[in-house]
Amino acid sequence: MSAIRVPAEALWRSLRLPAESLSHLLLSEQPDPSVNSSFRIGTAAQTSIGLSGLAAAEFHKLRTGIEQDVSVEARHAVLEFKSEAYYSVEGESSDKFALFDELAGVYRTKDNSYVRIHTNFPHHKQGILDILRCEPTRKSISAAMLQWNAGDFETEASNRKIVATALRSFEQWDAHQQGQALAGTPPVVLIKVGDAPKRGACSSAIRPLEGIRVLDLTRVLAGPVCGRTLAAHGADVLWITSPKLPALPMLDVDTSRGKRTTQLDLNEPASRDKLASLVDEADVFLQAYRPGGLASKGFGVEDVVMRRPGIVYASLCAYGWEGPWKGRRGFDSLVQTATGFNVAEAEVFAEYTNDDSPRPLPPKALPLQALDHAAGYLLAFGIQAALCKTITEGGSWEVRVSLAAVGQWIRSLGQLNAASSFRDGPPLPPRAMDDPEVSRYTTRIKQSESSTRNVESDGKFMTALTHAAKLSATPAVDGEAPMRLDVHPPVWWSRDR
Repeated sequence: MSAIRVPAEALWRSLRLPAESLSHLLLSEQPDPSVNSSFRIGTAAQTSIGLSGLAAAEFHKLRTGIEQDVSVEARHAVLEFKSEAYYSVEGESSDKFALFDELAGVYRTKDNSYVRIHTNFPHHKQGILDILRCEPTRKSISAAMLQWNAGDFETEASNRKIVATALRSFEQWDAHQQGQALAGTPPVVLIKVGDAPKRGACSSAIRPLEGIRVLDLTRVLAGPVCGRTLAAHGADVLWITSPKLPALPMLDVDTSRGKRTTQLDLNEPASRDKLASLVDEADVFLQAYRPGGLASKGFGVEDVVMRRPGIVYASLCAYGWEGPWKGRRGFDSLVQTATGFNVAEAEVFAEYTNDDSPRPLPPKALPLQALDHAAGYLLAFGIQAALCKTITEGGSWEVRVSLAAVGQWIRSLGQLNAASSFRDGPPLPPRAMDDPEVSRYTTRIKQSESSTRNVESDGKFMTALTHAAKLSATPAVDGEAPMRLDVHPPVWWSRDR
């Protein structure tokens, strides 16, 4: 076993998948540094993406008997960890793209620490302003935040169901109750939650997930990446969002690739009935509500498994299923800050630049949303591993992934020294689709025609990154891209389409 496959081997074996299949996973021998960070992002990217591809290949082998190799180039994988920045839609300017709202970011607090706020959604932004009683400007927020201690603001934000986290070091997170509750939790957990007959083989399948129906009830960013990955391997992915909740169109365009998109308001009985009818014919139920959030609407894991024995129920959350923060809202940038990554990255960068400024240093984020993307691919890995078990063992299965547990796994891969991190680590290329490096990995994708209404923009093309996991017999396929969240009716395609 190649040393570079050791992280992949550990996760593959943890889900009790056949060890002999690991020889088909071909990874870059020197993946780090693949980007300017002290963390082993190259290893994390090629491992998580590689496992998602290898699990697809394993499922295809169980159905058809066909074996194949899965290869991943580390730098390509790192760029795919930033796919939301590397796409363009013909006729539209990329100048308007911004991953974060202008008010989002870190602010110093009264106790000489920092808080990171997330204001991409209007209700989150307004909630922050309501707590601080200030104007919607960075200057006004900065002044108001100096009246708060970091931990107190974090607690108040959580009490009001708003998202913000205090800055912590790894040591502080390890001593925190939630850090202790999370300790030892693997990044992917697979649980058998019910009995069901074994799934039959499908020797005629041309693509790994052909005929597999996936309900995708997730939002920015990890869950949609998972759904996009499953679609690339042939699944019929129906991405369901609410028409009453705000969207982030610049992110949704990229993560819509290969899916169909529809909208249901689960607060309405008719929409819940429609979702229940879709569950009756689904193979995978993918959701990113907080733990227990869908149970009140009749779509908790027990409800769905009872309706559809043999289903795979996959859940994503921020901080895990145990501990005082199990119900807390969170996004990648906030989890990075809360769990120690921003302090650790800042310390190594300070060493590289000979910065002896007083501590604490200003937080330094990772150069990409590594927790989100790794979680998305590991979730796809877990779902496909569970699908394999529906063939070999039968049963209904739950897959659990949290951003914090994925961060814990990335942390376990270790850090590079200062010179390797920031001298040798190549920065990400500019957000320009004609950049020589970016253009090596791109493809053109047609916009889906609307099934629900006539829209002038139908028929456009987008340029986006290809999938970094290369399957030798069943290459990933992008299909078309809805580019909006309301393009299709809430119905399944025929399984033999």
